[in-house]
Amino acid sequence: MRKAFGDALYKLAEKNDRVIFLTGDLGFQVFDDFKNSFSTRYVNVGVAEVQLMCTAAGLALEGWRPIVYSIASFVTARSFEQVKISIAYPHLPVIIVGAGGGFTYSTSGPTHHSPEDLGLMSLLPGMTVVAPGCPEEVRELLPQLARINGPSYIRIGKFGEINYDVKEPVVIGKGRLLREGKKIAVLCTGDTALVALDAVMELRSENIIPYVYQFHTLKPLDVELLESLVGHISAFIIIEEHLPQGGLASSISQLLTGKRDSPVVVRLGVPDEFIIGNPTREELRKRLMIEKESVKKICRNVWNEF
Repeated sequence: MRKAFGDALYKLAEKNDRVIFLTGDLGFQVFDDFKNSFSTRYVNVGVAEVQLMCTAAGLALEGWRPIVYSIASFVTARSFEQVKISIAYPHLPVIIVGAGGGFTYSTSGPTHHSPEDLGLMSLLPGMTVVAPGCPEEVRELLPQLARINGPSYIRIGKFGEINYDVKEPVVIGKGRLLREGKKIAVLCTGDTALVALDAVMELRSENIIPYVYQFHTLKPLDVELLESLVGHISAFIIIEEHLPQGGLASSISQLLTGKRDSPVVVRLGVPDEFIIGNPTREELRKRLMIEKESVKKICRNVWNEF
């Protein structure tokens, strides 16, 4: 996804000479082409994320379209007050890019873990929050964010993710149907969609055929789509690399509160606790049950209940 972001950023800068890129001493080699072609629109503020947000806010007030980039935990948690007061409160058109959201940097410990980034940014009024799951979604979502007259946050993963084989368009605020199914639905956000697709593909040989929906946009959530599934789907299995508070599952559960015939909600995600030590992301996902075999097991159990 990071290469896709770099490519999309370059194209934006080609089309709009007010696009300016700011980084917190991150992204070497990824943005070399941008730096070489648009040297006056490439700003490295160093390891100073609070100043990064204040600089972006000032540039936005002068008519620039800033895109700021650093590790997700640094641009959200460390800089939260500046994002809130300097960017969100005046509703400035700043795109905040959180690289390595969730546990992408799992081996670096809690300072680099960011299982709360989507929730933190969703708390801010007027903030658009997206978590693409593949390079195609990054390429399609970034230009759309650049057209929004207000602040936005995008969580991007690492290198090497593959695109889904899906023709449905990528539109901010709209969920995507990744696989047709029946009876139950797997709902994802970010790159957990790739986990879900792998699991569901293997389950088809057992005649277990869940729907798979990708919610790349956490805010605004696709309420229309979710409400259309109520009464037709027996259970939602929600997969997210996020804390229980403020993520996809909590948003959907809040929406379903008090509705008749609401689907049963089963959540696979990060518990309400810190992750200690330096497990690999693969080890951690297995422990948290957000990997293929765990998803298959839960789908079997839920499928057989209905």
